[in-house]
Amino acid sequence: MSRGSVTVRVARWSATHPWRAIGLWLLLVVVAIGMSVVIPKQQAEDKDTWVGQSGQAAELIEKANLGDSPTETVLLTDPDGPLDKAAAGTAIAQLQQKLGALDSVQAVGQPVWSQNGKAALLPMELKGTDDDAADNIEQIVATTAEVQQANPDLTIAQAGSASVDAGIWKQVGSDLVKAEKLSLPITFALMLLAFGALIAAGIPVLLAFSAVGAALGFYAPLSYLFPDGGSVANVVMLIGMAVGVDYSLFYLKREREERRKGRSTLDAVEIAAATSGHSVVVSGFAVIVSMAGLYVAQDATFESMATATIVVVAVAVLGSLTVLPALLAKLGHRVDRPRVPLLWRLNRRIGPGGISRRVLAPVLRHPRAALSLSVVAMVALAVPALGMKTESADLNTLPQSIPEVRTLKDLQANFPSQGGLSYDVVAQGGGAVTALAGLQQSAVQSGKFVVAPGETIRQGDGTAVLTLVSVLPENSENAATALGQLRDELAPAALGSQVTWAVGGESAESVDYGNNQRDKLPYVIAFVLALTLVMMAATFRSVAIAVVTTLLNLASVAACFGVLALVFQHTWAEGLLGFTSAGFVVSWIPLFLFVILVGLSMDYHVFVLGRIREGVAAGLAPREAVRKGITESAGVVTSAAAVMISVFAVFATLSMLEMKQMGVGLAVAVLIDATLVRIVMLPSIMVLLGRKAWWPNKLAAAAAPEVRERELASV
Repeated sequence: MSRGSVTVRVARWSATHPWRAIGLWLLLVVVAIGMSVVIPKQQAEDKDTWVGQSGQAAELIEKANLGDSPTETVLLTDPDGPLDKAAAGTAIAQLQQKLGALDSVQAVGQPVWSQNGKAALLPMELKGTDDDAADNIEQIVATTAEVQQANPDLTIAQAGSASVDAGIWKQVGSDLVKAEKLSLPITFALMLLAFGALIAAGIPVLLAFSAVGAALGFYAPLSYLFPDGGSVANVVMLIGMAVGVDYSLFYLKREREERRKGRSTLDAVEIAAATSGHSVVVSGFAVIVSMAGLYVAQDATFESMATATIVVVAVAVLGSLTVLPALLAKLGHRVDRPRVPLLWRLNRRIGPGGISRRVLAPVLRHPRAALSLSVVAMVALAVPALGMKTESADLNTLPQSIPEVRTLKDLQANFPSQGGLSYDVVAQGGGAVTALAGLQQSAVQSGKFVVAPGETIRQGDGTAVLTLVSVLPENSENAATALGQLRDELAPAALGSQVTWAVGGESAESVDYGNNQRDKLPYVIAFVLALTLVMMAATFRSVAIAVVTTLLNLASVAACFGVLALVFQHTWAEGLLGFTSAGFVVSWIPLFLFVILVGLSMDYHVFVLGRIREGVAAGLAPREAVRKGITESAGVVTSAAAVMISVFAVFATLSMLEMKQMGVGLAVAVLIDATLVRIVMLPSIMVLLGRKAWWPNKLAAAAAPEVRERELASV
């Protein structure tokens, strides 16, 4: 990389004008955080996720203005046995009075008693839209809690779409706080191990944290184009801390290395910018390109994740190229102060690549055997992926610690026609009501569906809607089974071609959403692989490097998917990770993980290849260049991988199953990449390819004779 490159020029300006660069960065962060305060973040609406036949049904219902009003249900049970009707009646009267007096409640219905005598429910209809219900749900839940306090002998709890969503968001917020509290000290501890000095350890953590804050601020106005599907804050925290620390680490390690060689601080900063700075730009661009693949899925949730991740990666790259050189120039040798005596001596004693050098030696001596064994290990890890099941998230994948989730499950147990797998059959045209009445009769007679008490066929403007509830327990597999029975058997037989019809509803939307993601996965894979292939070929001017990178990425992803199937489709890891197995991987996880992993694996892959390329360009023979490049980058890559693994592992401890699956997948993939791929597969492939690895680039076509002699002597 030329010292006249953009990265060098930016670094030189920042290093020679440190206070300006630091001031501009602080201004950027303050403005961004101010934007997050002033500009309210927009949340995605239900219609943003409409796909397939359920999306058509939802659109027909909306146009005919036949959508149900938001509803909530209060469940009354007795923890000691059968429900005391007298005590329950008193509590119900209190609920009717207090809830009916709220401005946000349209009407409170009459109580319904369960056939088993163990429970009663009180339905209520809320005013306005689902968004209005979400805004007012806290007051309604608080009112229910007041009645519970007044009737301590009963269990009185509330459940419904708005209250369950509120409970989920509360849990997500709690998880995010937990992730922040754990990831920051763990990351700082790892940086202390890597540098042995407090200031050097603190800089990457502070820059990464400021990048996360700035990215969340910049996303606020962008949310009007790409509304938050619910996971933006988690993803920004997850990816921002990982790449933010890594980029600073790459730069800082190279600057310290050059200073140890006797370079001045300014020269060391410029060399770091020309080498590690270039790798940071390429790595950041690789992550951005990979995340852009999520736009191919045409999904509002993925688009919000992609946008937020692209922003945090761009901010992290900008910080490592501007404020970091400014800080290094201002601090100079003081960046290595104050030293932690034991850690500092340990770092100096081990030296760069001390451990990796010992592991790498047999790989370089026997590249074919090393590659063969590593391929066998990769295949063994990847084989379980062939049996990986993906289903949409359901009630069973939510943390049972959420009170509203427990209430909803109790409600379903006592009232099978309430809160189960529900489907809206929409018919349009002459005779729609009569046709749906026939479907209702045949569906109930089949014994596979029921109609909720008081539920009638809704009609208006030539459109009619029938709501059916499946008697099957609520889980993704049963949701797909019930939907198939309706769409493929009952509805065609009862409705035929006399009306235009579609089967939708919340349960159908979940199934269609998962199927749509599976259908889009091949297109996302093709897009990401094609762009990263072109990018790597352009960066290193080598077709072979591009192909090898793509194959290694695919191997890492396959191994990651295999581990996910092993961990989450079985029960052996439940106690270890604190979850209840749902028997499947949540449908959006594989697509998201693929995109993230391809981008993140390039993080240190580009850095390692850059060091190997430096050796080849300097005239070293391929084997010696590989040895030198791997060992010299080992400390940085190991530290970077440790940071990523620790951050991702924190998410594996969270209560939300989707976050847990994402954390395990990312941590395992990075671990495989940093060990099996970097120390075994990549060096053995590079040695076997020799100079052909850089084809058609005529990079250092002939090594010096003495270098070639040293290489032969080492075999």
